[in-house]
Amino acid sequence: MHVNPINTRARAYAIRTVLTVAATAATLAWQTAPSAARERHHGHHHHHAHRGHSDQASAEHGGGAAGRTFSGVASYYGSESGNRTASGQRMNPSAMTAAHRTLPFGTQVRVTHGGRSVVVTINDRGPFVRGRVLDLSTAAARAIGLGGVGQVTAEVLS
Repeated sequence: MHVNPINTRARAYAIRTVLTVAATAATLAWQTAPSAARERHHGHHHHHAHRGHSDQASAEHGGGAAGRTFSGVASYYGSESGNRTASGQRMNPSAMTAAHRTLPFGTQVRVTHGGRSVVVTINDRGPFVRGRVLDLSTAAARAIGLGGVGQVTAEVLS
């Protein structure tokens, strides 16, 4: 029996493409799933060894009391300009805003990176990448010299 090598190559390419798309979709679903759901999936809890862990845990789990501090990795976003945030506001890369998983909308947070600070208002949910604590607007990231991702300390002001 004669096998056409073009059909074999096309079939192999199609299979690789389908597998790549499936793997990408699974990875994105995993990265955007709430961390509690991922922990249930694995049957264990992921613990971090950060300084001030109790403050970080309190602030991250909705205890937005003024004076609380937490630290971790922050990133910035801004290409979604004009889209609605979780609070219903339009995303404005020029505004001093940020996303946090649990702090109430309207919470003011002083974010410090490399000795520079900025006060941001929480108006969105995120970041949905493991290990990150805040997503800053483009303007807020520039104000503190954050070029991509970096270690920050945050203090809840109100």
